[in-house]
Amino acid sequence: MSTEIKAPTFPESVADGSIATWHKKVGEAVSRDEPLVDIETDKVVLEVVAPADGVLKEIIKGEGDTVLSDELIATFEEGAAASAPTESAQPAAAAPAATADLKISPAARKMLDEKGIDAAAVTGTGKGGVITKEDVANYKPAAAPAAKPAAAPAPAVDVPAGERVEKRVPMTRLRKRIAERLLEATHTTAMLTTFNEVNMKPVMDLRNQYKDLFEKSHNGTRLGFMGFFVKAACESLKRFPAVNASIDGDDVVYHGFQDVGVAVSTEKGLVVPVLRDAENMSMAKIEEKIREYGLRAKDGKLSMEDMTGGTFTITNGGVFGSLLSTPILNPPQTAILGMHKIQDRPMAVNGEVVILPMMYLALSYDHRLVDGKDAVQFLVAIKDLIEDPARILLEI
Repeated sequence: MSTEIKAPTFPESVADGSIATWHKKVGEAVSRDEPLVDIETDKVVLEVVAPADGVLKEIIKGEGDTVLSDELIATFEEGAAASAPTESAQPAAAAPAATADLKISPAARKMLDEKGIDAAAVTGTGKGGVITKEDVANYKPAAAPAAKPAAAPAPAVDVPAGERVEKRVPMTRLRKRIAERLLEATHTTAMLTTFNEVNMKPVMDLRNQYKDLFEKSHNGTRLGFMGFFVKAACESLKRFPAVNASIDGDDVVYHGFQDVGVAVSTEKGLVVPVLRDAENMSMAKIEEKIREYGLRAKDGKLSMEDMTGGTFTITNGGVFGSLLSTPILNPPQTAILGMHKIQDRPMAVNGEVVILPMMYLALSYDHRLVDGKDAVQFLVAIKDLIEDPARILLEI
């Protein structure tokens, strides 16, 4: 029985996607729930799996093609067996069919002309033996017969050192969307950054004292620094609601909840999964969710829902060694907190020089909505909560 394979239903915020990778070829056997194709959207890579055991019958949308929501991309034959390769069964001396008798798709014919490939040398895998664009792209000419050894070795050829190599690859949809949003943030907001520094010793001492017990009590969840900053941010957002708001046209939307986005770096770009209702989450739940998001982001398994919304964002460049930076807003949010590398520095404490583990904090905010006074006091509130973690528990 033939089954239509369609693109997933995209959310309203996603107009279309593009075929990233076909994991199976036409005629290849596929097991139920085995990945068929990856579709890349502006936010995530979606995976389409086989509906049952069978064979991929026809690929309608090739790699790089744009697809719409629920658009037909392939056909699938349930219960069919993989087709046996017929090329090897042909006699070696058999003459190839005449070019005029071959069935060639328009895109494949254009590629044949561009590459100067003889169509008769290409085997068509499309329906009815049609030569497709993929067939031409995958064609490899037969190896030329080895040349007879020369009577004398040829003189060595000097190759200039420092060869200048360039490689041009198309930008992925995710990277293009990231670029668009960064430009949007810089062009449509009055972005400003304020800085402060925080003494991490109290948090580090608390973490060293309880990390083993914490991990044992919470089924292997480790106690990190991000949990403290998320809790501190939630408490500070309650005190300064403008930092947790967003601008919608001529209106200001004040959110009565704290959905905190945590920036995660992947091979394909930066993504920001959201901790929903973070103000109601325990420290253990925050750390567990962040770890889960990190693993899923690494495997490309984050969903649209994981990254939709968010009222405030935290990014940690310190894990890569960044000492100081100015994070860019994540529209339509009005603020983003940047954490950085913890570094020992000499500090003046009660008239004495003491070596303390210090971290620079950066808060970028939209000056159209957040005044400088509120931004500075918000960052100071986070500093006070981190330097005295008991305040997070007591909400003071």
